[in-house]
Amino acid sequence: MIVKKQKHPHLIGSKWTAQSSTFGWRHFRVVNRKNEGSLVFAELVAACDETVRFWVNAKALKNRGLWKPGWQSLLEQAQSIE
Repeated sequence: MIVKKQKHPHLIGSKWTAQSSTFGWRHFRVVNRKNEGSLVFAELVAACDETVRFWVNAKALKNRGLWKPGWQSLLEQAQSIE
């Protein structure tokens, strides 16, 4: 039996900082994932407002122009742009 390697195995529980305000927030955590064919989607929830939830293609989280791993302050974000 061949076990297929799971894409994005550490997705759930990971924390992300949006490079620009997203639904009024910047800090999110992944609370759920789903596979749709060959695509993997992550459900993000705003750290400060549990009612703000949305799904994003997990590949989009690799785009450093949109997302940074972990939670970063505005100062840290500004320094990473320079």
